[in-house]
Amino acid sequence: MSPPNTRKDRGAAPCTLVIFGAAGDLTRRKLVPSLYNLRSNGLIPNEFAVVGVARKELSTESWRESLSKDIREFATGKVDDAQWAWLRDRIHYSPGNFDDPATYRRLGELLADVSKKQSTGSSVLFYLSTPPDSFAPIVKGLGAAGLTKDADGSFRRVIIEKPFGRDLDSARSLNNDIRSVLREDQIYRIDHYLGKETVQNIMVLRFANGLFEPVWNRRYVDHVQITVAESVGVEGRGNYYETAGVLRDMVQNHMLQLLALIAMEPPVSFEADAVRDEKVKVLHAIRPMSPEEILVRAVRGQYGKGLVGDKGAPGYRTETNVSPTSATETFAALQLFVENWRWAGVPFYLRSGKRLPRRRTEIMIRFRMPPQLLFRDTAVGEIEPNRLVLHIQPEEGISIHLKAKQPGPTIVLNTVRLDFDYKTFGEPAAATGYERLLYDAMIGDSTLFHRSDMVEAAWKIATPILDVWRSLPPRDFPNYAAGTWGPASADALIQRDGHHWWNGDDDNGGAK
Repeated sequence: MSPPNTRKDRGAAPCTLVIFGAAGDLTRRKLVPSLYNLRSNGLIPNEFAVVGVARKELSTESWRESLSKDIREFATGKVDDAQWAWLRDRIHYSPGNFDDPATYRRLGELLADVSKKQSTGSSVLFYLSTPPDSFAPIVKGLGAAGLTKDADGSFRRVIIEKPFGRDLDSARSLNNDIRSVLREDQIYRIDHYLGKETVQNIMVLRFANGLFEPVWNRRYVDHVQITVAESVGVEGRGNYYETAGVLRDMVQNHMLQLLALIAMEPPVSFEADAVRDEKVKVLHAIRPMSPEEILVRAVRGQYGKGLVGDKGAPGYRTETNVSPTSATETFAALQLFVENWRWAGVPFYLRSGKRLPRRRTEIMIRFRMPPQLLFRDTAVGEIEPNRLVLHIQPEEGISIHLKAKQPGPTIVLNTVRLDFDYKTFGEPAAATGYERLLYDAMIGDSTLFHRSDMVEAAWKIATPILDVWRSLPPRDFPNYAAGTWGPASADALIQRDGHHWWNGDDDNGGAK
């Protein structure tokens, strides 16, 4: 990823996108609307095609008809008939089981035919939108059929969805299986959170502004909070969530990547590996926790019935496809320390959960308290510290919280909030969040994708926590009501250090 004004977006080279698991929701809700948006913005060439592969028996024409209905429902804006007709005519379908060699033989024949008819050349991007247990078999099937070999300037790349492993051992095993077929530079482990505009702008905020970098360290920063809150429950995904939980689903990948972007050292360039080198150094620098420390510095929760807004919400254990005695966590909060020269002693607090009061993803950097002596003979009490808040979703922007004197004969301080909204640049183009990631994979920019060492470093942090939680089943689940900010133990986690969670709605009652 390059910052604004250093990389001019160019159209992708001729290629074919192959989607495994094409009959699933991700294709119709995100991937096809993203391709439509990329084409509308001139980033997909005329020499382009899409091939869907799934077990479902469909013809190319029936799949095109189905997607033509779906695009009207899931497009991010009004659909231009001519633009959609262009994309529709380049969509093809090939049914088959992922463990059947004949599937890959037929796919190879179809790719050759599409290349001739639509001049897509030999470059192919494979997208694995499948359950994780299909990742390795698909890659091995592609390799056995000779479909992963690139030559003569063409590329063969594979995008792999999350979750990438269930723990450190399974992630290592999956990495070994995939790298037995592919080179690391062919592998694009996707994290859709990194496609969000504000996340991409974290590096620009830090490294393109001389104002922040001098104070971005333990001397000036008191602590950092990262919150990913969801107001929804499992939304019919009980089967998946029962095997995942919030630590695997959100913390191990998305949240640790946000932490790495906040804490990383300046890279020598914005080239992919230069950026990823610095991010993985942060993950390696996170202080390991003993089992005893995990019991103190890692909190889990599960929601019971309650109110979200003014609507009743069921408890997790009564959701569809969830065990009535489930021990799966729907909330997690961690206290982590990055043990390097920049951040030693600065706590990073992470929390994520479902059925919280509202949907909100924010990063709050709280600076150290200023000296109080100057105000000893005034009516001013304790001065609240400054805060920098990065709003990632649903609103995208940045706010700085400063203290200023209220007009009048006495010194009365109020909090002043300086806001920047990304809409200042103009109304943002409607997007799914996958456009940048698909485009970057097409042009070979892997900055926003996980490298194998990054995946394993993140699992080194998460796996010991999962092991302790598995060995000590929770006795108090459910321990927070739907519509609240999580269990009381999460408040106690941060209050031990004299802080409070920043909920973004009260300048005088937030983080202290």
